Amino acid sequence: MEDQEIVHLYLQRSQQAILETKRKYGAYCRTIARNILSSARDMEECENDTYLAVWNAIPPTKPRKLSVFLGRIIRNIALDKHSYNTAKKRYREFEVILSELESCLASTDTVETAFEAGELANEINHFLYGIEEQARNLFIRRYWYSDSIANLSIRFNMSNSKVKSILFRTRNKLRAYLVKEGVNL
Repeated sequence: MEDQEIVHLYLQRSQQAILETKRKYGAYCRTIARNILSSARDMEECENDTYLAVWNAIPPTKPRKLSVFLGRIIRNIALDKHSYNTAKKRYREFEVILSELESCLASTDTVETAFEAGELANEINHFLYGIEEQARNLFIRRYWYSDSIANLSIRFNMSNSKVKSILFRTRNKLRAYLVKEGVNL
């Protein structure tokens, strides 16, 4: 079923919309949650919460690209679940991914920096569209989809060390680009 048809089912408030969403995008959603969380129960909970959030968001929202809409929702739900889990238990695989980006990006812990986060996102997008496609794809797969280094090396048919090297150079280029654009780090 095409995305427009699924969105139309949501607009009609048909429960078939959830079944069609799960059929088409269930594996995609589970992959995003799995890359952030380690518990199968948490992943399943995030997936179900995503379908509920989509049900509640459509209408009034009418997403242009359903996969991106779902990806953003499940990623945010999984990040919230990760924060909840790590409040009790410290350090998980996802912490490594977050620590890699710490040196490039400012914290968004204050109201002022939260306001600037939208501009920072625009600058990062501008930077990503200006770099080589392979580096961009590696960066997005690592820091948006939270893919492991091992998965990236398989996906892109390169060694773990080459993946790490490209990501390291890309982070350094991002940091330099943000400084040049006047972003306070």
